[in-house]
Formats: sequence, structure tokens, C-alpha cells
Amino acid sequence: MSNVILESAKTVEPVQSSGNGADKGSWPELAPEALYGLAGNIVGTIEPHTESDPAALLIQFLTVFGNVVGRGPHFKAEADEHHLNMFSCLVGETAKGRKGTSLGYVFKIFQSIDESWKQCVQSGLSSGEGLIWAVRDEIVKTEPIREKKKIVSYQDLIVDQGIDDKRAMIVQSELASTLRVLGRDGNTLSAILRDAWDGKDLKIMNKNSPVGSTQPHISIIGHITKSELTRYLTATESDNGFANRFLWVCVKRSKLLPEGGKLGNANEFDVIFNPLIEKLKMAVNCAREINEIQRDDDARILWREIYLELSEGKPGLFGAVTARAEAQTMRLASLYAFLDLSPVIQIEHLQAAIALWTYCEQSARYIFGNSLGDSIADAIKQALDETLMGMTRSEISSNLFQRNVQASRIDDALNKLFASGFARKEKEEVKSGRPSERWFSMKY
Repeated sequence: MSNVILESAKTVEPVQSSGNGADKGSWPELAPEALYGLAGNIVGTIEPHTESDPAALLIQFLTVFGNVVGRGPHFKAEADEHHLNMFSCLVGETAKGRKGTSLGYVFKIFQSIDESWKQCVQSGLSSGEGLIWAVRDEIVKTEPIREKKKIVSYQDLIVDQGIDDKRAMIVQSELASTLRVLGRDGNTLSAILRDAWDGKDLKIMNKNSPVGSTQPHISIIGHITKSELTRYLTATESDNGFANRFLWVCVKRSKLLPEGGKLGNANEFDVIFNPLIEKLKMAVNCAREINEIQRDDDARILWREIYLELSEGKPGLFGAVTARAEAQTMRLASLYAFLDLSPVIQIEHLQAAIALWTYCEQSARYIFGNSLGDSIADAIKQALDETLMGMTRSEISSNLFQRNVQASRIDDALNKLFASGFARKEKEEVKSGRPSERWFSMKY
């Protein structure tokens, strides 16, 4: 990454926003290894001229690169093919996070490489049907052929030509609106997005909907604030695999540039970026010529060393949103390899991917802490954390919830806390009747 910093730049420390009572990690640190190769060179070239976070530039650059190269290149995990379409989300404080400004330079670079790709950039995620329509197949309708009012045969008529280019780069600048939509009854967007990340053919299971998409290649860049994310990401979407298909990336303003950067001038931009753009063109062409990518021997050894840690489950909402660590790391490693014009994943590509995944994991820890994504369970956890004496079920119901929460709901929450390793229970003898249970935080 470039060491050049404009004299007018001033480093800005992140604002430590208050959470919902869950334990928070510290602000994540982007290791230098994540800025490996061409991606790092491009980020380092842009970075002095923007207030955007280098992590925001990097993750959006890689996400867009994975979309531009298309569906062909992939790696295999057992029977599953993983293509290079990424879902990434920048999490920052409203305009102060400079989430939107970090994308402009990235788009400008890629649009100069593949003009046809401009048509693939879209916005708006409100329904599964709408997403499929953006990458729809040709729509054919069968109609009867009649002679003297009798049906003698049938013919197929093309009623819509469909979309030839199945790449879609979805930019959702207000991902909170999408999360709110997911909770509506009958909305199909969550299921369709999960299938899209998996690279599956898309189809609405509705006889009245003839629209489908074969071999789509859908990538997403979302922007959201931390408070919106923790408010609108439901337990359902964290449990069903929607959330862990995203890379959650903490971003902040990196510096103050009252006069802006120097890349606004077209000539200045061309002089600085043309050599890098030529290398990027070669990387895009290289990726498109490769079908399956694999690890080389050294990368395979490193992969075996880190696989257990990546695949080990973690408790709470943090564990739920990072549960696809292995697949996410391998997708990132493949992108780094292709940017290096390499037909195989080498150890430096895997190290870069691990560094970036670590940043995403630290971001998730900072955002979600030890929350379970369940308001009742989180409230009980906070109450237990604040007392050495523990609480009985009766005390939880009456003292904490004023008996406004059903017993079965409290039971479910306690079981979730126990299974996640956040609470323990002890039998408590009473003078008459059955022994009661007293619940304690695992802190004590």
C-alpha cells in the first residue's frame, strides 16, 4: 500500500458507538497481507486521494472483480462449485463512514475495462421476483393453434427475449430497507439470495410465475449503519444462512481532505491508473480462461493447518454470521490468485485471503459482540451478567419481564443461552415441592 499521504490529510479515529449491551470487540485492524498484489496496488493508489477506508476500497474492488470475470472460474468443495460472486456489506456510521464514496473509483476502473458490464450494475433489492427478472431467461409461452375453433396443435411464442448477460452487480446503498423487507410474510427474497450466492438456478416456486434464471452470477455490495444492522437483522435471517453469505466489513473515514483528492481530473486519473488498468485487463482475461482453480502444494499444507479453526463453530449471533468462513476464505483466495495471473492458489494468495477474512471476522465481533440475535435471550444474558447471585425462572419472569413474556419463550431463550455457552444452571433445593433452577452467567 502506498505510503504517500497528502499533507492536508488528518487521521480520524473510529467512533465507539454504544451497542445493545452485548460484549464488543475492538475496532478491527487490516493486516498488510490483505493488501497483496494488484488489489493492494490499486487500493494504495486510490487511498491518498479519498477519505474512504482502505478496507472499503479493498472489499468492494474484490467484489466487483469477482462479478466482472463472470461465472466460469470456480473452485470445488466436495460436490459444490463455488463461483466468485461475493456478497459484501460496509458497516459504518451514516455519511461519516464514507461508504458510498469508496465505490466510485472502483466502478470507474472496471467500466473502462468492460463497457458491457455497465449494464450489469443495478440497485434495489425488494423481492425475489425482481432479482430474477434482472437476470431472466428467455420467456416462452405455449399457445394453441386452432382450426375451426378446435385445437389442432400448439406453438411456442417468445414473449420476452430475456437477458443474455447473467452477471448482476447489485448495489444496495440502504441495505436496512432490504432487511426490513425480508421479514414480510410471503417474501421470497431471502431464499432467492441464498440460492444466488450458491450459484444455483433461480426460480420462483409459483405456477403463475414463468420467470427463471439459468446460471446467474449475482454479486452484492450493501451499505448499512451498525445500529440498523443490529436492529433489523432477525434471528431467522441469521439462523437460515442469509447473514453468513455476506462479508461484514467495518468502515470509517480514514482522513480529512477538505480540498478533495487529485483524481477528479480525467487526465490525472488516466496517467496514474492506465498502467494498473492494463494489468487488471490481463487479470480479467486470465480468470475467464480458467475453469476450476485449485490450491498448490504449499497452499494445501497451509489450508490443512487453518481448516479446523475456520470450520469450528462459534457461539451466538457472531458465530451465525461467520459460519461460512471456509468458503468465504477460498473465494477470496481465488480472487487474489486471478489478480496475480495465477491458475492455482499459491500460499501468498491464501495468506492474503486469511488476512482479509480475519478483518471481516473482527468486524463481525465488533458489530455483534456476544449477542444471540434474540431480544429475550440477550436481555436475560445481560441481566445474568450483572449479578453474582443468578436468577430463577420465576425471578426472570417477574423481575425482568414483569410477567409479560410467555414461559415457553423464556424457556427457549434459556436453552439458547445454555447451548451457546453463555449461561449455566444449578438445582436449588426448596422446603416443599420440586427443586427449582437458578441460572448464572458463565462469567461467574
